[in-house]
Amino acid sequence: MSATSEVPHTPATPGTGERDRLQRVSAITQALRRPELGSVLGAIAIFLLFAFFDSTPNHIWLQQTGFASWLQQAAFFGILSVPVGLLMIGGEFDLSTGVMSGVTAIVMALLVSKWHVNAWVAVVITFAAAACVGLINGVLVVKTKLPSFIITLATFFVLRGLSVGGVELLNSGNTVVSVTEAHPSGLASAKTVFGSSFLASSALPSGYSTAILWFIGVTLVATWVLMRTRFGNWIFAAGGDQYAARNVGVPVNRTKIILFLSTALAAALVGVISFTQASSAVSEQGVGYEFYYIIAAVVGGCLLTGGYGSAFGAAVGACVIGMAFEGVIYAGWDSSWDFAFLGVILLLAVVINTFIYRRASTARR
Repeated sequence: MSATSEVPHTPATPGTGERDRLQRVSAITQALRRPELGSVLGAIAIFLLFAFFDSTPNHIWLQQTGFASWLQQAAFFGILSVPVGLLMIGGEFDLSTGVMSGVTAIVMALLVSKWHVNAWVAVVITFAAAACVGLINGVLVVKTKLPSFIITLATFFVLRGLSVGGVELLNSGNTVVSVTEAHPSGLASAKTVFGSSFLASSALPSGYSTAILWFIGVTLVATWVLMRTRFGNWIFAAGGDQYAARNVGVPVNRTKIILFLSTALAAALVGVISFTQASSAVSEQGVGYEFYYIIAAVVGGCLLTGGYGSAFGAAVGACVIGMAFEGVIYAGWDSSWDFAFLGVILLLAVVINTFIYRRASTARR
């Protein structure tokens, strides 16, 4: 018999190899692979919890007033939580976002009230100043290779010192910067865009804060960038394995610098909204809020290790925090328990999100 004689074989069923390679994934597994699944379930549970324990007359929690109160809280948290979530997906942290939101409010307040700069020019200068800080953070992180935790913590202390000492120096020892002029140039129109309200009614005379619209806009843009653009793929790659990402041509350094820039600009947006709403700013405003932004991102499914998460999940996480703070008040509980309640939420979120991530990673169907 020839050495090259044919070996009998069973013909492959047409399409079998293709089906093996592209196995159908069940709906349950698809749901488990969504980073925001845990935050959505948590948000529903917390909403129902406070609806049950609502001790206000006529159950205001389920009315427009209750909805507007926690949604406005969520908006201020969410405008920053979403870009912070993207930064965490990219494998980095920014601990300067909270104090940055306060410093930018002070910068605009000084420009408008003390130096009588047109409000719209002040808005541009405020965003430019924030962008410079964000670029410094990003460049230092990628050039020094030091942990972003250390770099931005240093920025936090520098900005905190400026928000007190600098304001006292420039504002005659006063830590509150308020508008005293009757009609500052451009402030009325800037307030319409950043610090006004909409859909006022007899049931809700004050209406909904414009910050809510900014929150929705930031969430939509961030979700589109993360899920539909090449830059979104770069974010996941940079946070998952930056060395492997570099090997396939991902501009990791540029990606991370842009992410730090985005958190700084989001902080400036919160600062501008805050100032235009109140026509004043206070030293150390926003200090400590950086932890809320990180918590919202974690609750929303962003892993602390990077490479996994969701912009929409971070937005839902902000809603969870907003409901937590307002719900305690509506339930008539002692507000000193806010932080304990938030700590429980954080712990449960980490456990649930980690479980979901592991199940999704190992599931085949």
